[in-house]
Amino acid sequence: MKNKFLLALVAIVLATILFKAVSFSPELESFSGPTMGTTYTIKYTTTADAPSREELKTLVDDVLVHVNKLMSTYDPSSELSLFNKQPAGSTVTVSDGMAYVVGEALKISELSAGKYDVTVGPLVNLWGFGPGKHEDKVPTDTDIAEAKERVGYHYVRLEDNELTKARNVYVDLSSIAKGYGVDEVARVLRKAGIQNYLVEVGGELSVSGTKLDGSAWLVGVESPAGGHNVARRVIEANDIAIATSGDYRNYFEKNGVRYSHTIDPTTGKPITHRLVSVTVIDANATRADGLATAITVLGPEAGLKFAQDNNIAAYMLVKEDFGFAEQYSDAFEPYLSN
Repeated sequence: MKNKFLLALVAIVLATILFKAVSFSPELESFSGPTMGTTYTIKYTTTADAPSREELKTLVDDVLVHVNKLMSTYDPSSELSLFNKQPAGSTVTVSDGMAYVVGEALKISELSAGKYDVTVGPLVNLWGFGPGKHEDKVPTDTDIAEAKERVGYHYVRLEDNELTKARNVYVDLSSIAKGYGVDEVARVLRKAGIQNYLVEVGGELSVSGTKLDGSAWLVGVESPAGGHNVARRVIEANDIAIATSGDYRNYFEKNGVRYSHTIDPTTGKPITHRLVSVTVIDANATRADGLATAITVLGPEAGLKFAQDNNIAAYMLVKEDFGFAEQYSDAFEPYLSN
C-alpha cells in the first residue's frame, strides 16, 4: 500500500513538471531604470523557472546600487571615495569587486603607457567634468601642473585585496565602472537561469544568446551626427560585450573653443584630435569600457595601432571636413557583415 502511494505521488509530481514544461511559452520581457547618473535597460527571454519580472528587477537594482556604492566618485561614502580620502602611504583592504576593477584599470593604464590612467580624477575635476558644481572655465597652466602632481597610476599598487597609494593620488573609475555594472547584471541574469538577454547600462552592453524568434540581437553603433536614433553600423551580437566612448556629447565651449570631457593624462588637457567615437568588442564589458577610453585618448593613428598590436576589436569614427571616416582593426572586421 505504501509503495502504491509513493508511486502515485511520484506520478503526480512528474505530471505537474511535464504540464509546466508543456504549457510554458517563452516571452520577451524588458525593464529599465536609473543608475550611475544614467539609465539601464534589460531585455531577456523568460524561462519556466526564472524569477518574475518584478523579482528580477529587484535583483538587478540591488546589484547596480551595490556597484555604485563601491565605485561612485559622487558618493562621499563609497568605498572608492573613502580610499581617495586616505593620505599618501595608506594601504586599504578593498572588496573583491573593487580589487577586480582597479586591477583591470591598472592593466589598461600600463598597456597604454599612461594614456589611460586610473588616477586621472584630479584633472577631470579641474576641467569641470567630475562631481560637484563647476564653471565652464579653462584652468591655468599652473592649475594643470598642480593637478598633474596627483596623477600617476604607478603610484597605486594592488596586491590581492590590498590597495596602496604611494602618493596622494585620486582614483577615478568612471571610465570602467559602467562596464563592470553591465557584467554584474549579466551575472545575475545567468544565475537566475536566463541565457538569452541584452543588458545595457549607459550605452555599454552585454549580449547573450538570441532573441525570442532565434535571430541574433542587433546592436547599432550610433552616428555622432544623427543622435540616438541613427546607427552608423549594425552588429549582430552574440555572447559579447560592447562599449563605446565618445566626446561628442559631454563638453563645454569657451571663446569659440570646444573642450572635450576626455582628458589626456599626459598633457593634463582635453584631447584635441578628430577621433570622436570608439567602439570596442570584448568578452566582458569591464575591459571593453576601459579599452574604448584608452583608444579615444590615443587618437586615430596611435589608437588604431594600439588596437592592432593588442588584438583589440575596435571601430573608430574620425571627423572630417564633411562627415566622418570609419576605421577599424582587423579583429573588428568579422562584425562588419551588415
